[in-house]
Amino acid sequence: MAVPNYTYLKLKMPGPSGIIMIESTYEHAYDCNIECIKYDKAFAEAETLIANLDKLSGEAPDSKRRVGAFKPMEAIKLIPVDPACPDDWALRISATLDIK
Repeated sequence: MAVPNYTYLKLKMPGPSGIIMIESTYEHAYDCNIECIKYDKAFAEAETLIANLDKLSGEAPDSKRRVGAFKPMEAIKLIPVDPACPDDWALRISATLDIK
């Protein structure tokens, strides 16, 4: 039952004590329009992201790829984390690194 008038930026509707009229300014209408455009762009980007994630989740992982198949391309040094137990955990660093 509301009647919008976009030329005068007014909205009229019947109320319990007569006609209710809501007015606005052109600046407010412009700000609302800019905000709607920003929301629309964000919504479109979110939909695109969801579609891409759905597409990626449907792809099968590479069965030839195994955990632990990494091989360093250069020489490495093993530095024990605990010098008292050199066989437990060790850091692997490049053999060509400076002492500094």
